[in-house]
Parts: sequence; C-alpha cells; structure tokens
Amino acid sequence: QVQLVESGGGLVQAGGSLSLSCAASGSILNSNAMAWYRQGPGKQRDMVAHITDGGSTNYASSVKGRFTISRDNAKNTVTLQMNSLKPEDTGVYYCNGGKVRGAGYYAMNYWGKGTLVTVSS
Repeated sequence: QVQLVESGGGLVQAGGSLSLSCAASGSILNSNAMAWYRQGPGKQRDMVAHITDGGSTNYASSVKGRFTISRDNAKNTVTLQMNSLKPEDTGVYYCNGGKVRGAGYYAMNYWGKGTLVTVSS
C-alpha cells in the first residue's frame, strides 16, 4: 500500500547540481523519518541523508555541505538537493522510510525503485 517514487535523476557534469524528489503515498507504519540512500555500481547501498518528521537532518560525511534534504509534509514529498556533484556521487538513489532511534537511522522495508544519477568528470 505504501509507495515511494523517486524522480529527478539524470546525467550531470562534476560540479553541477541535481534535485531529486520522492513522492510518498500511503502510511508508513512506525516510521518517524525519511532518508535518501545511494548505491554505486558494484557497491553497497548506503544512506546519504535523513530527515525526521520534525525536520531534523543528518548527512553522511561524504555529502555534508553539498547535499540538502528537505520535506514538505503537506505535499508528501522529500527532496534531495545535490550541489557540487562529484563522480563518486554516481549511483542509484533510493528513497526510504525508516526510524531514527538514538544516534542512528534505521531503514525500514519501505523503498522506492530508485532514480539513476550519473556524474561525469
């Protein structure tokens, strides 16, 4: 019943910007946060940013200062603004519903299909 649909990916040169959007529908049971993950070619899927229901944000060190996560609860959307993109940012970006507890973000089994971001050098 829950659907997360990512959009906004594409090809961009290093130093450029992209904005990704996640449209959420349905109720994510027990979730109090949303996150963006990425999975590079042949790599593990890792979290790049998350945002709580109250708007508190956190970022992976590799993207801090370059990426901004935000949400619009009225529109049921989560956005990832990506600036100063680097080739190592290349990957499929996934929207996730999860939970912040203590110091960490815990992904729940709510995923979109992903949107591909390719950053060329």
